[in-house]
Amino acid sequence: MWNDGGVSTPPITDAPHDVRSDSLAAHDPTQQFLRHVMVVGGTLGDWDDLGVKRWDQRVSELGAVAANAGATYLTLRAFEPGTRPSDSTGWERYVDGCLVIIDPNGDGRARFAQAVADLPADEPINEATVSEMLYAPADYEPDLIVVLGEPTRLPPSLVWELAYGELVFRPMAWDELTKDHLVEAIGDYAQRERRFGGLDESDESVG
Repeated sequence: MWNDGGVSTPPITDAPHDVRSDSLAAHDPTQQFLRHVMVVGGTLGDWDDLGVKRWDQRVSELGAVAANAGATYLTLRAFEPGTRPSDSTGWERYVDGCLVIIDPNGDGRARFAQAVADLPADEPINEATVSEMLYAPADYEPDLIVVLGEPTRLPPSLVWELAYGELVFRPMAWDELTKDHLVEAIGDYAQRERRFGGLDESDESVG
């Protein structure tokens, strides 16, 4: 399994650092503050097919890209559960100071319901408390959400996140994702004006 002890290891310190694109490096980082990146793609069956070695490489490389862009958190989430059974569980790893969160929950409605159910009895149910439960262990909502798929279909795993996250679509399969695709998506984000969940009309992947 991809989530066994061979992958869920102590922090990585030797991830590559030369992964920032020219467009991102030239952009003023004060114009787009990037704290939390989320990548959404694949079914749980696709995640299982990736294998331990490729998962290890993917977490290392994508975590290094997110850290190099200044993000504190990178969440990898399934697009949807899919039809194949899976006993995958979530796990976390630090890469260059960025906490990479592996979240196999592909059902956004179920996640939301569970977050509300897990609230302490003395806590009010409001945007702040629900967000805290949904995003934990991250302290921030996603600024950038990279969706692997066509812009004509939103991931069932996303419900709450769509209100604020900036969406960038990349029409590709889960196993095709590389660090360069994340660099490009962050570069796109850096050139946008925040629309807080809306689509950017300048994104060539939209329309």
